[in-house]
Amino acid sequence: MGFHTGLASESYDRQYSNKLLLGRIWTYAEPERKRILVILLTVLLQGGLGALPPVIVSKVLDEGIAGIPNHQAFYLLTAVVILLELLGYLFYYINHRLLARVIADINRSLSTDAFAASMRQDMAFHDVFSSGKIVSRITTDTRDFSTLITLTMDVASNLVQSLVTAFILLTAEWHLALLFFLTIPVFILFVSLYRNLARRVSRQGMRAMANVNATIKETISGIAVAKNFRQEESIYAEFKHSNVVSFKTNLKRGLILSTVFPTTRTLGALATALLVYFGAISVTQGIITAGAWYLFILSTERFLLPILSITSYWTQVQTGLSAAERILALIDAEQTVIQTGDYQPGSYRGRIDFNHLWFSYSNGKPVLNDFCLHIREGENVAIVGHTGAGKTSIARLITRFYEFQSGELLIDGRDIRSYNLHALRQHMGLVTQVPFLFEGTVEDNIRFANPDITREQILALSSQIGGGEWLETFADGLDTRVGERGGQISMGQRQLVALLRVLAQNPSVFILDEATASIDPFTEKQIQTALNLILRQSTSVLIAHRLSTVQSADRIIVLREGDIIEEGTHSELLARGGHYSELYNTYFRHQSLDYVEQAGSS
Repeated sequence: MGFHTGLASESYDRQYSNKLLLGRIWTYAEPERKRILVILLTVLLQGGLGALPPVIVSKVLDEGIAGIPNHQAFYLLTAVVILLELLGYLFYYINHRLLARVIADINRSLSTDAFAASMRQDMAFHDVFSSGKIVSRITTDTRDFSTLITLTMDVASNLVQSLVTAFILLTAEWHLALLFFLTIPVFILFVSLYRNLARRVSRQGMRAMANVNATIKETISGIAVAKNFRQEESIYAEFKHSNVVSFKTNLKRGLILSTVFPTTRTLGALATALLVYFGAISVTQGIITAGAWYLFILSTERFLLPILSITSYWTQVQTGLSAAERILALIDAEQTVIQTGDYQPGSYRGRIDFNHLWFSYSNGKPVLNDFCLHIREGENVAIVGHTGAGKTSIARLITRFYEFQSGELLIDGRDIRSYNLHALRQHMGLVTQVPFLFEGTVEDNIRFANPDITREQILALSSQIGGGEWLETFADGLDTRVGERGGQISMGQRQLVALLRVLAQNPSVFILDEATASIDPFTEKQIQTALNLILRQSTSVLIAHRLSTVQSADRIIVLREGDIIEEGTHSELLARGGHYSELYNTYFRHQSLDYVEQAGSS
């Protein structure tokens, strides 16, 4: 693998101009404008007060050199210096307390929008882009962005201090001040040239870290498979590679970014040395007083220190801007599922029509080509075919997980794209091949489809399946915790919970991608009962792996490479001796009672 593996940008990434980027950032800061105004006011006061002590010290020095024993003046000036420092601390406390609230609110809004954007994306997006990398943008990048806000306030305070100090320098000795200010363009030129490089290496560092996060997430999710096939070492090697790439990338980033502060500090030291030399000459010639010279030297340091601080912050500033760019790219990522309307009918009949529909995934190879299929209201249609025939694609199109390229897909005679997507899915029940359950109880997962359903209603639905006996297989009934992804219960139990979830939803259209996992006869019977309950009240599209499901279907659609080559009932298709008969002998025949009895007697 090459060094830059995992560092490539995602296809939805984009580069924003500084103007556009800052404008977008302000949209998140704008609700906090009152707090920000107070923060800016305290920053102005803090920065201004920070530049005054050198003036006071200079006055004390000149008074002492002049031999004027005005102790009262000394005491007063000392008290003023102490007061200024206390006020500076007070303003610092106020602005950082308010800043903490502003950062928390902006970070919450940004991460919420990023998460919502990922939820809005269609399944094609999540199939292509690693969930670990998406998580990295929502968590790590939002955290890095929040540091940018803190740095912005610190930079603002430093700038105020520098401007006030610049004014003091000009009033003290404008010849020396102008000489010193001539060095400022050198600082600006250096930082400007450095900016693009810093932004680029910062983006690469974030991508490398996101790749590490994605590897960790995938490994933890598939740890059982890794252990079963004894692949711990190979997975560790993959992680090690990702980690090494991240290390080298961020090391390179650190080395590049670390050159800023030493360079600017050296430039500042040279400028100060020149001013010390010319200032000393001015004192000896009587052009300025010793106190004014000391004021100039001390103010020069106070002017340079904020400038140097700003350049030292540049690393974190570029990190924050790169993080903002990555987060906004996720938020702005375009959806491929097209919605042309917002139609929300009170009810759905459940008629489904595919009219000359063409569909392909991102690789461009057509999965469905000029596809036509008409499913009547309340009809139960089973779809069979070899792997890759297009069965699951049909289900994904009906549920609007993917967008077709041309043709029509109608629900109740209306373009599916004209329906409100949220309302449409409310009337569609889906059970995938490997049912997904969320961490929580059995009851929590059933209620997921219908939050308003009561426990009594859930129990009533459960009792329709074998008198509720299936619940007795759970340790604590409805209160049984299922674990992450349902890992603490069996596959058959997951299927039952998933089917009960659909029953609680009471959909107009039901889509089932049956699991191929072996289950015991008791669970098989319970599952079939649950299926029958759903089938009686909905239009159903069944991607069938069980003989019982195929036999009970009103119509069987036989697919091959995206085309319908046969259709009819189970008995009609067997009698034809065509492709379905071949599929039956390959996938279904061994499930029949006759086959089992014959095998047992031989």
